[in-house]
Amino acid sequence: MAFITEPPAPHSPLILAEPDTSPGPFEGPEKLLEVWFAPCPDALPSPATSPINGASTSQHQREGVAPDGKPFLGLRNVPRAVWEEMLDIVKCKVLSVVEGDEIDAYCLSESSMFVAPHVLILKTCGTTLNLYGLHRIIDIARRYCGLTTVWRCFYSRKSFFFPELQQGPHRDWKEEVTFLDKLFGATGSAYTVGPINRDHWLLYLTAPNQKALRAVDGPERPLALPCPRAAKGDQTLEILMSHLSNEGRAPFFVPEGLEGTSGHKLGADISRRLGIDQLFPQHETVLDAFGFEPCGYSSNAVIGTGMSATGNDGGYFTIHVTPEEGWSYASFECNVPLPDKDETAQGGRPDLRSLVRRVVDIFQPNRLSITLFVSTERDHETTHQDAWSAIGGDLVGEFDRKDRIGYEFDGYDLVFGCYERRGWAEPPSPIVASKATFP
Repeated sequence: MAFITEPPAPHSPLILAEPDTSPGPFEGPEKLLEVWFAPCPDALPSPATSPINGASTSQHQREGVAPDGKPFLGLRNVPRAVWEEMLDIVKCKVLSVVEGDEIDAYCLSESSMFVAPHVLILKTCGTTLNLYGLHRIIDIARRYCGLTTVWRCFYSRKSFFFPELQQGPHRDWKEEVTFLDKLFGATGSAYTVGPINRDHWLLYLTAPNQKALRAVDGPERPLALPCPRAAKGDQTLEILMSHLSNEGRAPFFVPEGLEGTSGHKLGADISRRLGIDQLFPQHETVLDAFGFEPCGYSSNAVIGTGMSATGNDGGYFTIHVTPEEGWSYASFECNVPLPDKDETAQGGRPDLRSLVRRVVDIFQPNRLSITLFVSTERDHETTHQDAWSAIGGDLVGEFDRKDRIGYEFDGYDLVFGCYERRGWAEPPSPIVASKATFP
């Protein structure tokens, strides 16, 4: 239940709840699910012609308008209470929400959710049941938005620290793949990226479903009309960091004497101290951050309008930190279009190299993996070369690159890189002893 007492200013976070916290080792690496019902908002059916069991969508729509005064579209029309019911299945809850012009960013008790008109992104950590929300997401899209077909689905995660503590299909990658195959059949493909005996990354994705586009073909949306895109195309960067240094972990523990402080105040203080609120120009950033007690941190940021698929050059980033020694972990995900050269000195955005180095400097990991997804709608060969070159051996200052692996998918290129701090040796892990206290 919301505990704000007056209407928030436009774009400011709606604070809805405080999280439950419990002692013990926590699984930091997230499960990341993306469900796309169209390649862009313009490919969605008109609200007036979106059937819900033969009825108009208007009786089911969310009240109000977006901060820019325009009506909500597609999935953003779904009332918040409906999404919260879906999240109950996943075993997490909403702490606060930022309503952007083109995207809603939900800060969750276990990571984040982003809702744009045409896509829902659900990122959850711990022992959440991420995939159990998938059937409900698809049902909500059909019932509330008239979206009857999934265009594409992506599911990915890093290898777990505590796989035996997971529940449902998340106990094993094969079970997750089986769960997804039952829904998507032959359109889905599963990949293990990186060495299976060390840190690796797991990916499941489906091929584009042209039925989703044929469903909206007509006078309102001729398929010959391309979706508007950012000048450089779409890209998503993930930096998955582990074995944080003592200096990198310390800021994410609640200081003595500040116990009981609001999580949002703790999060805002951490963001200011570490410069997280300055990763992108502050004039285009709306940051919603939360500090957990006794430790931990999450933040969502909406940059500009929040989306690049409309040609407005916006996007989001999200950060999650589990700082406990032995299983320390931090993640950074960002889909904001970046310039070819660093423009921070002129008050602009960083380039990819500068952004990666700034993030790594904040969290000070000893090991990290980077994934870069880049759309290939324009010049495929150039896009592939640019993505491959971006994950260079000298990308991260004092680190050696251990792996660089590339994949070409339908519509996207993926480059995966794994780095370790030069001269670092992995210490004996206390995780085994910690596991003994858990059934």
